[in-house]
Amino acid sequence: MSQAKAEKPGWAEVARAMGQRKTGFMALFGFASGLPFSLFLGTLYAWLSEAEVDLETMGVFSLIGLAYAFQFIWSPLVDKVDIPAFRRLGKRKQWIVPMQLVLGTILVTLSVLEPKSQLGWFSLLAGIGALASATQDIAINAWRIDVADEKATLDILSTVYQMGYRLAALVGGAFGLIIAARIGWPETYMLMGVILLAIGAAGLFAPDTQREAASSIGPSAEDLAEFYKPGELRAEVRNKFLWQVIALWAWALLILGIFMVRALGGFIPMLPVYEFAILGSERVLDFNWLLGMFPLGPEGRPDPTEFTAKMGPMIIAATIILPAIIAARLHKRKSDGQDVIAVGEDVSAMKFGALDHLYRALLVPLVEFVGRLGWSLVLILALVLTYRICDAIWGTFAYPFYLGELNYTNDEVAFASKFFGVGAIIAGLALGGYMLTVMGRMLTLTLGALLAALTNLLYADLAIGGMYMQAASDAVGFSALINFIAPFGSEGLPRLTFTIMFENLAIGIAGAAYIAWLSSIVSKKYAAVQYALLSSLTLLIGTLGRGALGEMIEDQGYFDVFVLTTFIGLIAVVLCLAEWMRESRFGAKSGVVTPEPAAQPAE
Repeated sequence: MSQAKAEKPGWAEVARAMGQRKTGFMALFGFASGLPFSLFLGTLYAWLSEAEVDLETMGVFSLIGLAYAFQFIWSPLVDKVDIPAFRRLGKRKQWIVPMQLVLGTILVTLSVLEPKSQLGWFSLLAGIGALASATQDIAINAWRIDVADEKATLDILSTVYQMGYRLAALVGGAFGLIIAARIGWPETYMLMGVILLAIGAAGLFAPDTQREAASSIGPSAEDLAEFYKPGELRAEVRNKFLWQVIALWAWALLILGIFMVRALGGFIPMLPVYEFAILGSERVLDFNWLLGMFPLGPEGRPDPTEFTAKMGPMIIAATIILPAIIAARLHKRKSDGQDVIAVGEDVSAMKFGALDHLYRALLVPLVEFVGRLGWSLVLILALVLTYRICDAIWGTFAYPFYLGELNYTNDEVAFASKFFGVGAIIAGLALGGYMLTVMGRMLTLTLGALLAALTNLLYADLAIGGMYMQAASDAVGFSALINFIAPFGSEGLPRLTFTIMFENLAIGIAGAAYIAWLSSIVSKKYAAVQYALLSSLTLLIGTLGRGALGEMIEDQGYFDVFVLTTFIGLIAVVLCLAEWMRESRFGAKSGVVTPEPAAQPAE
């Protein structure tokens, strides 16, 4: 067999990658990432409902989902700070393993609490669990990017991660409900906690990259000394821009903090009013307008969806867009040689301080990202905002469409979307992984976007009766198969299952390609921060568009909405083609191809 033939991509290459030790741990970490999300933001509501917890309180529990949407805010901490007792585990595992152990312990502890009578502790632990889960996700995504190599490729690891994540959603969701009906909720959460504790123990043996710094916490003096070499920006210039970013992020944290306290029923006193005179004219500085920024729900508490829709764009601007502009200004000054340290200039009197640490954690990843990608970043952000928008927005209205508009039963929807649908997603992910290996990342990304967009037309057909989907299902014998394995279903169940199958296959292919592409454009050195920023945009954009989409459904019906989401998806296809051209010309990592040394994993 020739060398060229041996290296031909295909199922053999996929099989070799699947046999790698890293791939096995990626599956475990993907499962550990998806299980808490399902248990805290899905299955938990079923337990609370059975415990007769009121709807108002359950609404407050949805607030813990903000931890996932705004995880980028503390991603610099995960990227740059070492945990003294766990540092020897490795750069990423020092965060992954403790978070998994914390999550397992929380789930076991929840199993011995009574939700209604011990709701305070229950809420606190669920909130801590969501924070630990989001923190684990930051570290796992960075780990995947760090340890990828020519055998366990980034494309395969990204696909396997999603397979584990989707399998966990099935175990924590549908299977969790089935298990709870037979052994009880406390026992179910006890079992899930033990599973996470076992994964945390197994994670001790996963490969990882090591910190380069010699200190136990944070960067070494040698790392910080890089900022005082000739050609680097002067400290006073860096600090001026750093304070601007700190102010923006502090404002975002203040808004989120006030919202959380008010939503949980906490009392926030009236903020101070300052009176002062400017040029003999009296002025009043009143900060109480902050308290009026939170739309109140019917129970007098801030509504999470309305808050995200109203304040989400402002928070995105304050934490991502404006800091990116500031980073671009810093990069331009350095590139133009403005305000930089001159050759031979004496910097021996300069001392490293807290601002140097903050600059390295907050601004350096952004400066690197903007400097490496340049104006290409605009294209990348546009693609991030549109690629998954169809299924991100549509997910909220799926059950109202199935149950309310189409009048399917709960059992039929559970069969089509949970059991058959999840299997279709996993099959799509497997197919997407194969396509990535054989066809390449950008072609798979573009085809995934096209397929995901066109499947909206399948739902448009369902919205007006499903004539074409029923005919297609009958023609290929799919209707007979579904009627055989699901005799409880109505005559319309085959076309619903047929539609969901094709949509989820497309979602699997698109998801595998999207995560692989997103992972490929970030720097390994700053993977945690850069990936968290981009993935948070993907989460937030769906939330921000749901209000407008819901209003459109009420005014014009589902058919027009599915046609609209198809066109939005086609915009993503055009952007994929533009990104494909950019990468063909410049490379995935930068506007100018610059090789980046990769950290070697510690086996």
